[in-house]
This record gives sequence, structure tokens and C-alpha cells, in this order.
Amino acid sequence: MHHLLPLLAAGPLLGATLLVAAGRRLPRVVAESFACAVCAGTCALALVLLLHSSPPLTEWVGGWLPVHGESVGILVVGDGPALGMAALVSLLTLAALVYSWHYFEEPPRGHAGSYPALMLAFQAGMCGFAIAGDLFNMFVFFELMSVVAYALTGYRIDEAKAVQGALTFGVVNSLGAYAMLTGIGLLYARTGELALSRIGRGLDAHGRPDALVLAAFVLVLTALLTKAAAAPFHLWLPDAHAVAPTPVCMLLSGVMVELGAYGVWRVYGTVFAGPGGIPAADLERALVVLGVLTAVVGAVMCWHQRHIKRLLANSTVAHTGLFLVALGVLTPEGDDGAALYILGHAGVKAALFACTGILLDRYGNVDERALHGKGRDLRTVGVLFGVGGLALAGLPPFGTGIGKAVAEEAVGGPLTVLFVLASAVTAGAVLRVGARVFLGLGAPPPQGAAYETTGTGEEPETEGRLGRIPVTMTLVPAVLLAGALAVGVAVGVAPGFPEVLSRAVTAAGTGGTPAAVHWTTAGVLLGCLSTLLAVGLAALAVIRPGLLVAPDRALPLRRLQSGHIGDYVAWLLVGAAALGALALPAVLGG
Repeated sequence: MHHLLPLLAAGPLLGATLLVAAGRRLPRVVAESFACAVCAGTCALALVLLLHSSPPLTEWVGGWLPVHGESVGILVVGDGPALGMAALVSLLTLAALVYSWHYFEEPPRGHAGSYPALMLAFQAGMCGFAIAGDLFNMFVFFELMSVVAYALTGYRIDEAKAVQGALTFGVVNSLGAYAMLTGIGLLYARTGELALSRIGRGLDAHGRPDALVLAAFVLVLTALLTKAAAAPFHLWLPDAHAVAPTPVCMLLSGVMVELGAYGVWRVYGTVFAGPGGIPAADLERALVVLGVLTAVVGAVMCWHQRHIKRLLANSTVAHTGLFLVALGVLTPEGDDGAALYILGHAGVKAALFACTGILLDRYGNVDERALHGKGRDLRTVGVLFGVGGLALAGLPPFGTGIGKAVAEEAVGGPLTVLFVLASAVTAGAVLRVGARVFLGLGAPPPQGAAYETTGTGEEPETEGRLGRIPVTMTLVPAVLLAGALAVGVAVGVAPGFPEVLSRAVTAAGTGGTPAAVHWTTAGVLLGCLSTLLAVGLAALAVIRPGLLVAPDRALPLRRLQSGHIGDYVAWLLVGAAALGALALPAVLGG
């Protein structure tokens, strides 16, 4: 089975190539059907390989095996987390393609294959990143998915703001990629290796970490945390989501950002976890501090948004912070909690963006104030949006609920309060939007303050405003929410599922005894508490619009979202310096 691993990246890449080559001759329906078939086949392959991933699969592409311990070939790895991420990428890409079936305006003659080809190339980059077993090819796939994401973000090239959002996305993430490549060069100079596990062994052979190891660590993690949209590297994300087509937003928030967190977990566990790397206490301090900052900033900015796509993007930032905190405690329980949380969050967040896309294409804007009461006739969409908000809060038995519960048990203490409050505030913002837009409750929200971005003046992404919502556009979010629910239910009823998940994550991660993944009374109660808080916050915001909104207090955070590339680059440098300062004791020996 291991010989099939490269097809997870090569298959979609080949499909994209064929679409580009033959796109001038293919009708639109054929091009889109072909893309869906390639995506579905890749998803099926990932799931089959996942069932055979114990022990982990490895493959040296092209048969370039190591000779006398030296390797120059491309290594791909198929363990549980890698194949799980590849399967999640493929599932969400398929969902995005089905959602966007005949979605955009009719493409010019001869360009029917452009959009599906870009989506397949995006899938190839993300799958390749997930299964890469050497650091340089992680960088290659990092760049592939980034470049395609830039193109997809600015897909509506006739709109200046789309180009601006894509440019901001491209510059900030490209600087992160340059940092990663520099870090790889330092590690190669020290060890002469590129395979992740071999770099780790090479660092261990040199003894205690020094300034070179610290610099490499900071550079590589700067790139991964930029991709994960961790504060203060996150400022590009809301700008990109505000202009990217809805199906692209489903992938950006649903899985691409999560791949950044996965990359942090993978690189530290295989490269820097040994005695020659960064001590666990230093990484824990760095990830927990950045995670807390990210969760707080994301939650506050989410609550104070009226542009619905920006609101959801900031919610993603907040949840990224929670993922980093769960991974940062460096325990099997934390790893399992983050894995389940990511699975549940992917379906929920993609479904919420899908519902938002329907509002955009029906009414021509995504502004909470302007849409007040207009969604009353979209009952099915309103129900799906409300269910998504409750799931985002961690309501049992959704996958977000079990992931949050396991993570809360792993982190313990005051950090549990962070999980409850961050999930409640972000979900409360979503439920507030749902109550105003789909039920018409309360008065319209107050006029915004300085630096606030409205969602008016948007153009539908379809050929015109939708009079009737296509079945695919409501079916996709319904299936995604059902999938998120199935993750949580499987933990409670599927025999052996929790143990298989825990063994897979633990074997590929930081080691230790596999954790017991199951619903607990405390986890259920905390999930219900965060849901009740979210409902309460939404109700207060609707009844007393000015009570919980403090624009002046949020103004410093709003100023950070300036839209100026230079500001975002400056904050990237600040984040890299902060990361280095947090990990500095590794070199000082204290």
C-alpha cells in the first residue's frame, strides 16, 4: 500500500494539469465533473490508506532509497495524522467543488477548466504538505498551496479589493516561506539531512541546542504560525477572507489554517523534540502564550465585526489559538483534543461560510446591519446557520464539543476558562448574526466606529442575485454539519474509534501512553455552559445592542487591521522576535 502514498499529491496535480491542457476544448460541466471525480478518488484513496496506516507507511518516491545512511530522495509518510489531514483536505475540497457547481459566472470560452484546476492544485499542495516526510518538500508543498491560494483569493481579478487582499496574503505568507527556507538551510548546514527524523537525530548528535538551532526553530515556526494565522502573524487572514470566493473561504478556514498548526506539531515532534532541539518547557511556554494571545484577540475582534465573512475569519483566529494551547501542553491528551477539535471545526466553519455565501449571492452583501431581517425567507439556511453557531460553541455531541472537552481536560486550570469563553464569544457572535439576519430580532446594530469594515457594496459571486437557491448550496453545509456531528457521536458509540485515534496520534507525535478519548461529565457540562453563554451573549446583543459592544475599547485592535502590507510585515517581525524571546532559555540553559 505504501507505493500509493505519492498519488495523494500527484493525482490532483495531474488532474489539474489535464484540465489546463484540455480546458479550451472541454464544456464547463465536463471540467467540473472531472475535478469532482479526481477529488473524490483522492479522498477514497486517503481513507483506504488511513485504514492500513498501522504501522505507519513510508515511501521513497521513485525508489531513491538511502545509501549508506545518506538520502537524496523524496520521503512521504502515511501515519494516522498525515493521512487524516489528507482525507480532511480532500473531503473539504470535494465539498467546495460541489458547492460551487456552476457557481461563478460563465467563464470565457476556453477557460472552463481554470477554476477546477486551481482547486485541484490547491488540494495537491495541502495533501503533499500533510504527508511530506522531509522538511524541504514540506516547504515545496507549503509554497504550492500558498501560490494557488493567492490566485484563488484574487480569482475575481476585475475587483481591485480582491487583488489587494490576494497581494497582502501573498506578501505576508511569502515572507514566512522565505523564513522557512532560511531555517531549512541552517538545519541542513548543521546536520546534512532533510528528512524530518534524520534532522532530529543529527541535532541530538550535536548535544545541547545553540544559537543556530534557536534561529532555525524561530524561522521555521514563523512560517508555520503565519500559515496558521496565530497572533500577531494573523492580520492577513480577515483581509483574505473578505475578498476570497466563498468556496475558497471554506478551504482557507476549514483546513489550510489548521495545516499550519499541524505543521508546528509535526516539525517539533520529529525535529526539535530531542535533547539537541528545543526543550519541551520552552516550546510549551511559547505555544501557550501565543495561543492565549491568539484566542483573546480573535474572540474580541470576532465579536466587534459586522462584516460576516470577517467575523467568521476572526473566529478561525480564535480557534487557532485554542488548537495551539492544546498542542502546546505536549501531552497525548492535548494532541487528541486538538485533532478532534480540528475535525469538528473544519466541518462547522466550512458550513458557516457556505451559508454566508448564500446571503451574499441572494442579497449582494454580507453586512449584519444591512441584512437585518432579510433572511426570514431562507428558513433552511437560517436553521443551518444557527446549528453551526451552536456547534461552534462546543455543544455536545458535535465533534467540536468532544475536541473541546478533551482539550480542556488536557490543559486544566485557568486555561479551561479560556476555552469556555473563547468558544462562547465566537459562537455568540455567530448566533447574534443569525438572530438578526434570519429572524429579524431586535433593532439593527448600531453604526460602526472608526476602522470598521462593513459588508455592503459586495457583488454576488454568481451570474446574478439568486432568486432560487440551488440544492447543492444548501446540501453541502447540511452534510458538513452532519459530518461534524458524526465525529462526536463516533467517540461515544463506535467501538474502538477512540483507541485507534489516540494510538495513531500518539505514535506519530510526542510519544507517551495513548490517552483515553471519551465523553466525560465535566466535558459535557462545560460544553453546555459555553453554549448557554453563547446564547446569552447573543440574546443580550440583540435586546440591548449597545450593552456588549465597546467600539472604543476595541479600537486599538481595529487599528492593527489597517490593510497596509507594511504594517502586517512589521507585526510578522514582532511575532518572530517574540517567538525567539520565549524560546531563548533553550540556549541560555535556563
